[in-house]
Amino acid sequence: MSGTRRTAILSLLASAVLAAQAPDQQTDRPPTIPPNPNDDVKLPNGKSQKDALAKEEHKQALKDANDLIAVAQQLRDELQKSGEHVISVSSVKKTEEIERLARRIRGRLKD
Repeated sequence: MSGTRRTAILSLLASAVLAAQAPDQQTDRPPTIPPNPNDDVKLPNGKSQKDALAKEEHKQALKDANDLIAVAQQLRDELQKSGEHVISVSSVKKTEEIERLARRIRGRLKD
């Protein structure tokens, strides 16, 4: 009976040692190198992806700036038409729209 226990304990010990060595064998693979974020990727048409993104961001910033100007002019017109002590709800909403557009433009310019 003690021979079977000894065999069982030895087999458990051997399997534990083999299990501990198994992960080491898997780490022998060369580590994968993540792509460099500074590397430029080319689009199928041969143009730089960074240039295309920058051009699109610039176009969106110009569109938002034009929208900002339009809303600011509308706000100015509303304030000129209203009385000294009266502010309409639409004027307040236009100021919120102006803030939103300004934040969006600032965010695009920072990135």
